[in-house]
Amino acid sequence: MSNDDRYGGAAGHGEIGGTGQTRTRLPEAPADPYGPARRTSRAPRSLVTVVGVVVLLVAAIAFANQTPDTADDRPADDAPAAASTAATGTDPVTGKTAGIPKGFAHDEQGAQSAAANYAVALGSDGMFNPARRHAIVDAIAEESSRTRLQAAFDADYSAGLLAQIGLTKDGLAPTGSTFVNRTVPAGATVKTFSSGAASVDVWCIGMFGLTGDKSTRPVTSSWFTISMALKWNGSDWKVVETSQKDGPTPVTGDVPVSTSDEIGSAVTGFGGFTYAR
Repeated sequence: MSNDDRYGGAAGHGEIGGTGQTRTRLPEAPADPYGPARRTSRAPRSLVTVVGVVVLLVAAIAFANQTPDTADDRPADDAPAAASTAATGTDPVTGKTAGIPKGFAHDEQGAQSAAANYAVALGSDGMFNPARRHAIVDAIAEESSRTRLQAAFDADYSAGLLAQIGLTKDGLAPTGSTFVNRTVPAGATVKTFSSGAASVDVWCIGMFGLTGDKSTRPVTSSWFTISMALKWNGSDWKVVETSQKDGPTPVTGDVPVSTSDEIGSAVTGFGGFTYAR
């Protein structure tokens, strides 16, 4: 044994093994019936230890072979079932008109899903092309509001605006550049709801600009909230009115800015989604 003092005593006092010398046990003298009592044999203690180990081993085997509780046998305060952690909300719709999802559920979640998908369409580069813009508005606008919305969007996306951005009259980017205008919903909330109408806010992040070494309008990101008034037309939610305001905007992270080519490749290589609430 080592000479480390394991019990707090000084060296040579209270140590196990003392100085490390070999200790020789001498034969015991014959028992004296009138002398001190003999030391108790260690056999009984060893027997008790062996029996204890066997009992523990048998108990462990029996516990391992027990049949696990089924879901019905578990107490009510046990861990929740897997289904309780599944995603909530209705499934994404499968139908589309002019590439825009349609056929949303007639409830609050359906209204939020419709508003999120309509925000993506209204915030796409297709709005800068007259033909594509008219198709988008036709697909999402409520019938009685369609003509008014078309006229308002035509005025917003005027030829003067397109020229100022650097686009052609058809909303196309100059040769060697890629026009980026994409909206990504971060969340939605219902402001008011009834069986025939709903008001929904959609919080979004958007990307806008032109890629290319000679671009004077590099692609930038911004946060904004789109407010939509929706009407139930008997089979789907449609847009009656829409407006937009800045924010809420988080602090920009310390992330290196990508090159123009990387942005252009990402925009053309990554497709969009159908959103469900």
